[in-house]
Formats: sequence, structure tokens, C-alpha cells
Amino acid sequence: MKVKYDKEVDVLYIVFSEKKISESDEEKPGIILDYDNTGSIVGLEILNASKKMENPAHVEYEAA
Repeated sequence: MKVKYDKEVDVLYIVFSEKKISESDEEKPGIILDYDNTGSIVGLEILNASKKMENPAHVEYEAA
């Protein structure tokens, strides 16, 4: 999994898989899910991320 934040365009992208994106769907305004050809989620894109979360450039990871 990768997390990318582009401050210039204020977009946070979480990559769950390196598979090719076959379809994208805007589930809610500014929240885009990318799917592969089997319907599995490949990535999640959050537009205007700084308006939707406190600090999109700060990432914590925890495995339980």
C-alpha cells in the first residue's frame, strides 16, 4: 500500500494494488474509488484533501 499527497493540487491518493485501473467511480463528491477489471478496489482518491481532513500530509500506520 502507498499513500501519496500532492500539495499543489490538494489530492490524497491511497494505492491498494498495482493492478491496472479499469473503472473509476465518484462515490461521494470528491471521493473517487478506482477498480480493476474484477471489481476489486485499486485505489482511493480524495480531492481537496485539506478541506476534508486535518493534515493530509501526515500519515500514521499501525498493524494490529
